[in-house]
Amino acid sequence: MTVSVVLYTADLRVHDHPPLRAALEGAQEVVPLFVRDPAVDRAGFAAPNRLAFLADCLADLDRGLADRGGRLVVREGDTVSEVRTLVRQTGADEVHMAAGVTAFAREREARLRKALEDDGCRLYVHDGVVTVVPPGDVLPHGSDHFAVFTPYYRRWTAEPLRTPLSAPASLRVPSDVRSERIRRRSAVADVSPGLAVGGESEGRRLLGSWLARHLDTYQERHDDLAGDVTSRLSPHLHFGAVSATEAVHRAGRRGGEGAEAFVRQLCWRDFHHQVLAARPEAAGADYRPRQDRWRRGADAEADLAAWREGRTGYPVVDAAMRQLAHEGWMHNRGRLITASFLVKTLYIDWREGARHFLSLLVDGDVANNQLNWQWVAGTGTDTRPQRVLNPVRQAKRYDPDGSYVRRWVPELADLDGPAVHEPWRLTGLDRASVDYPDPLVELPEALERFRQARSAA
Repeated sequence: MTVSVVLYTADLRVHDHPPLRAALEGAQEVVPLFVRDPAVDRAGFAAPNRLAFLADCLADLDRGLADRGGRLVVREGDTVSEVRTLVRQTGADEVHMAAGVTAFAREREARLRKALEDDGCRLYVHDGVVTVVPPGDVLPHGSDHFAVFTPYYRRWTAEPLRTPLSAPASLRVPSDVRSERIRRRSAVADVSPGLAVGGESEGRRLLGSWLARHLDTYQERHDDLAGDVTSRLSPHLHFGAVSATEAVHRAGRRGGEGAEAFVRQLCWRDFHHQVLAARPEAAGADYRPRQDRWRRGADAEADLAAWREGRTGYPVVDAAMRQLAHEGWMHNRGRLITASFLVKTLYIDWREGARHFLSLLVDGDVANNQLNWQWVAGTGTDTRPQRVLNPVRQAKRYDPDGSYVRRWVPELADLDGPAVHEPWRLTGLDRASVDYPDPLVELPEALERFRQARSAA
């Protein structure tokens, strides 16, 4: 029988899966393969929260394949070596996989293509699996990528969308192909206690429920910190348990301002992927250098530690950082506020913040995490690189009655209304009764420090 291999990476689903569909059309038997590569650990991407969520996704993918007569084959080792071994064992003449954009993914693809060519096996790399529009499909005149979001968005929305694919009715996996056991979430240590459940089944349930309940109000409520009506689909999109293309189609069918706002956020995701595909060095280097002389030394380290631990003295910042620690996820508005506070109020290198986020975020995606941090730092694609988000104003606007802060900063739970955002204004016994630190820095002082630093650079 003819055999094809489907190499799963960041596309852990059976619905709307072009590599799986192509493999089934070209062979009588298919081996769905996931390789647990130690190189991912060495590169620093194997954070506990993502490993736990990955375990959920792999177990659910295995169940989804089993429902169709198949199973997931899991191996551990160098991806190229494991795929090559499997090809030789099964006599497979095709390998299908989704395209990636990181330097790590592209180097892996190049090595795999060369190894398979030497064995007479063809590698098919499918675009539009991880993103809606493949990086490089829409380009400005005279450049290899869009550096500004708005013109990219106009072109992106004009692109024809491929039709989402249904899950296969059945598939056949060679019976003699061995597989290692899928690691359970319970085997992963140091997982955030409030980490969400992963897997395609949960992702599809969440997508359907959220579209029905919250899409129509998304435009006016997506920044509401306490309301928490964002989709929370980012972890499922990161692991490919939910198809971004299908999400765009389903939102578009409902229509309205909420759908437009939601699809715009998915376009931001594609935007960052196309930037990183063209500029892979932006994962660690300034996209637009500002010659910043970031604060160093003991004082900066102490401020960084306070930020990580959620004890900066600015309640909305601390609430968001504590949500991150507890859930491995943070509201998008919280991400903007905490990032701006670190890089512009404390004037600490964005890479420190990006590294901490990647250590905890279940949706810790190199393209979106690093380039969003650069956007906030003013070293990325933001057209207003000097903007500074005032955490108090942000708190009063997006958490007006203080519910979000009181949820995550229990020391302040007894403070009423918006007063919770400025506990340092309390006096006497009222202030002494609140076990909460004073602000690390006064905001006017911090703003002047940042402006002077940038003007000197």
